[in-house]
Amino acid sequence: MASFKEIVTKAVIGKAKKTSVSKCAVTPEEVPDTVLGCWVINHTFEGRSQNGVVYITGSFDVNVWYSYYNYTKTAVATKHYTYEDKMNIKLKDGAILNDEEEIIVRSLTQPTVTDVSTSNGIVNLVIEKELGVEIVGNTMLKVSVEDEEDDYEVIEDVDDEEIDDVISEIDEEYLK
Repeated sequence: MASFKEIVTKAVIGKAKKTSVSKCAVTPEEVPDTVLGCWVINHTFEGRSQNGVVYITGSFDVNVWYSYYNYTKTAVATKHYTYEDKMNIKLKDGAILNDEEEIIVRSLTQPTVTDVSTSNGIVNLVIEKELGVEIVGNTMLKVSVEDEEDDYEVIEDVDDEEIDDVISEIDEEYLK
C-alpha cells in the first residue's frame, strides 16, 4: 500500500524577461563633427523585492568616440548612467513573493547603442538591453512511497561452494 510524503525543496517559482530602451545624452568637451563609435561597458545590476514587485537597479558607462576641430582630432567622452527597472512577475502555484526568496538577474542582451545623433554639441544615444529574472523559493512536492516490504523480491544468500560448482561447469572451449 502506498502513502504520500511531502518534500520541501528550492525551485524556480517565477520568471520573466524585459527589454528596455533608455535615451541618454553625452556632452563632450568639444563640439563633435561626427560620432566615430559608441559602446557600453561596466554593466552591473542586482534585483530586490519590495511589496511583491521586483526592482532591478543597475548602472553602466557609455563611451562615445568622436571627431572634432574640422575632422582633424578625436576624443572619447564617458558618462556613467544608473537605472531602475520594475518587473511584475507572475509566480507559479499561487506563491507569494517575500524577502526569503532568492532573486537571480541575468543580462540576456548586454546594453547596446542602437541609435546615435548629434544636436547642438550633444550626442544623443538610444540604448537597448534585455534582462531576465528568476525567483527561487521553497516549494513542496508530494511523492508516493511504498511502505510494505512484501512488494520487494527477497534475495537468498548464495554460499561460495555453489558459486564454485557453477564456475566448474563452464565450458572453456565454447568461444573457440
